[in-house]
Amino acid sequence: MVAITHIGTYLPQKKINNLERTAEFSVDENFISEKIGVLNRRIKSQEQKASDLCVEAFQDLKSQTDINLDDIDCCVVVTQNPDYNLPHTSAIVHGLLDLPESCACFDISLGCSGYVYALAVLNAFMEVQGFRKGLLFTADAYSSILDESDKNTALIFGDGATVSLLENGKPGLSPICFDFGSKGKGYKNLINNGSLHMNGRMVFNFSATTVPKSIDAALGKAGLKKSNIVKWYLHQGSKYIVDTIAQRAELDPARVVFGMYDYGNTVSSSIPMLLKEDLIKMKSGEKYCLSGFGVGLSWATGIFEFK
Repeated sequence: MVAITHIGTYLPQKKINNLERTAEFSVDENFISEKIGVLNRRIKSQEQKASDLCVEAFQDLKSQTDINLDDIDCCVVVTQNPDYNLPHTSAIVHGLLDLPESCACFDISLGCSGYVYALAVLNAFMEVQGFRKGLLFTADAYSSILDESDKNTALIFGDGATVSLLENGKPGLSPICFDFGSKGKGYKNLINNGSLHMNGRMVFNFSATTVPKSIDAALGKAGLKKSNIVKWYLHQGSKYIVDTIAQRAELDPARVVFGMYDYGNTVSSSIPMLLKEDLIKMKSGEKYCLSGFGVGLSWATGIFEFK
């Protein structure tokens, strides 16, 4: 069984303080802290590309565990803001890290649901191929496509990257089952058409109605109850979205993780950002739920067990 054994993360040092922009956008501090839930946004340097963010996250991973690069069987990057249209960003990361030529590399073009989707893809890929170790990167630098004058997006998104070390047959967080779905007719509600455009109301309605159903579906597949789940890791779209989903899905709010106050919505990186600190505290037999939702419009919910 393939498991997440370690997670490395990277957040740029540059911050934009949302509380200093309340007058600019005619909002108050309560709106910033309680509705959006982002006090500071992290912004990459102009020179940094997705691959650079991935490499920084890998350096953090290396500080936690010994990694023999020759043992890496696959390298996957989840991003919708790649370095170039071609080649795939994972190939660039492969070269920067000097991974072995036998290492399989590919990108997954997904946003907010991308981490959970990728975990399902890599679990199957590594199991079928008999791969022992894989690197799963997430890197979506939205600052490169943001209109900083757009109230709907400029207070929400931040830059960051993560890398999850996936190992076959090692103790870690392993998937039990998944639930996926798409509402492609709503794709225009979150789209890059020169700059990022988001219909906040439509994305909120989609998330608030779809995710609770997806959680129920995943639990049903696993044969579990909500009381069996130690913690819920929901994509950090905004504090209001997370709180609303928790309420509508009737989740114990004390078990719903929220933590993007100091860096913002990091898209595909939001769930692994939260997981990093908790992963080292998890105990055998504990079960967790991960749910990503957004761009597409798409969603993916996974039930996991620490083994």
